[in-house]
Amino acid sequence: QVQLIESGGGLVQTGDSLRLSCVVSGYMFDRYGVAWYRQAPGKEREFVAAVAWSGDRTEYADSVKGRFTISRVNAKNTVLLQMNSLKAEDTGVYFCGASLSAPAQDLTLMDTVVYWGQGTQVTVSS
Repeated sequence: QVQLIESGGGLVQTGDSLRLSCVVSGYMFDRYGVAWYRQAPGKEREFVAAVAWSGDRTEYADSVKGRFTISRVNAKNTVLLQMNSLKAEDTGVYFCGASLSAPAQDLTLMDTVVYWGQGTQVTVSS
């Protein structure tokens, strides 16, 4: 059984930074591609960033390129999302998702994600 637990969300102001963490429990963490998605109130869940199981490829939504960085620390079964220069439109619930042996590009499609966390709220006030 694979479980994902997100943390690090909070209330910040425009221009601030936050770092989200996703701890993945289960067997063979280093074989899972991991992605971050977010969902704003009244909107559909959207792709934010992904890192391949191998760690050598990443993908980002255009809206976060240059501001967000995804990385993985296999020794800690953790994927991080560093978010800088936050904007009000970054507000939402951020979900961590994982899929076995998934390339980063595949994880841009929500249907590819097999396991989901419960989410962590990020609120950016302007």
